[in-house]
Amino acid sequence: MKPTDFAVHVTTFLTHYLAAQRKLRPNMIKAYRDVFTLLLRCWRDVHGIAPERLRLAQIDVSCVEAFLEYLERARRSAPTTRHHRLAALHAFFRYVQSEEPDRLLQCQHILAIPPRRHAPPTVGYLAKEDVAALLAQPDLRTREGRRDAVVLSVLYDTGARVQEVIDLSAGALRLEPPAQVRLLGKGRKMRVGPLLAKTVQRLRAHLHEHPLDRPEQWEHPVFQNAHAQRFSRSGIRYILQKYVGQARSKRPSLPPTVPPHTLRHTKGMHLLQSGISLAMIRDFLGHVDVKTTQISARANLEMKRHALERIGDAPPLPTMPSWQQNTNLLEWLRSL
Repeated sequence: MKPTDFAVHVTTFLTHYLAAQRKLRPNMIKAYRDVFTLLLRCWRDVHGIAPERLRLAQIDVSCVEAFLEYLERARRSAPTTRHHRLAALHAFFRYVQSEEPDRLLQCQHILAIPPRRHAPPTVGYLAKEDVAALLAQPDLRTREGRRDAVVLSVLYDTGARVQEVIDLSAGALRLEPPAQVRLLGKGRKMRVGPLLAKTVQRLRAHLHEHPLDRPEQWEHPVFQNAHAQRFSRSGIRYILQKYVGQARSKRPSLPPTVPPHTLRHTKGMHLLQSGISLAMIRDFLGHVDVKTTQISARANLEMKRHALERIGDAPPLPTMPSWQQNTNLLEWLRSL
C-alpha cells in the first residue's frame, strides 16, 4: 500500500523537523507523538477511518474541533491538556503549510482555531521551613541517603528542571571557586548557575564516593539509579515523594504530593521574596520570556499582603468637593 501524504508528513515532522531542525529533546518529541497517537485513535473509533487511510485532505477545522471534544468527553482531559494538544497540532500544520503551499488555506483555517480560555494554573511552592525539613530527611549514614540528599539539594539550589538534573554529567560541574553548574535546558540552550557552599560540599563527596571526580568520567551521569543508569523522571519523583511523606510528620503544612517541578517554582519564589529582580530570576531559571517568571510573582501572597499593609499605612486622600457644589455644572445640565 502506498503511504498517504499524512503519514509521510507526520514521519518527517517527528523524525526530521522536530529532532534535527528544532533540536527538541526526546521527551518533547514523544509528547508530540502521543498527540498523533490520540488523533489516529479518534479517527479510527469515532470516524471509522483506519490510520493507514487517513489523508491530509480529510483533516479540516470541524475534524480538529471534534478531536478536541473527543479529548474532553472520552479522555476526560483537563483544559490545559486540551490546550497542549491543540498547540501540537498548530505546530504540525504550521510545518505542513511550508511544505505544501497548495494547502495553505486549509492550514491557516486550522491555525485560526483559538485555545479555549481557562483559569490559569496555581503555582505551588513551599515555605522555607518546609524545604529545610524536606532536605533534612535523607539518612546520610547510608549510600542511598547521601545520594538522595544531593539530588534534592541540586534540584532546589539550582532551580533546575527534572530533565536537566537527569542529563547532568560530571564534566558540567565546577566545584572550585566560583562553583557553578552548566545546565542544558529547553531547546538545547545552555545556562550556567551558581552552587551554594553546602551543595558543593555534598557534590564533592558524592563524586568521590561514586568515583566520578576523574577526567575520564566526565561524560558519566552525576546521578545514577540502582542499575548504574541515569535516573528517569519517575525515579526522581519517587525519591522526592518518599521524603515528603517522611517530612509531613514534622511539617503538616507540606502537601501530600509535591511534584519535582514544585522545587523549581519554590526556588524562584524564594528569590523573588529576597528582592531579586524578575529579569535576573528569568536568567537563573532559564525562562525564555519574563512573562513565565511573572506567574510566580502573581502567586506570591506574602508580597501582596505586605503591599496592602503599606497602603493601609498611607495617609488618607483629601476629601474632594461634591459635584453638586458646582453651580455652573448644574445650570448647564438644566439647560440640556
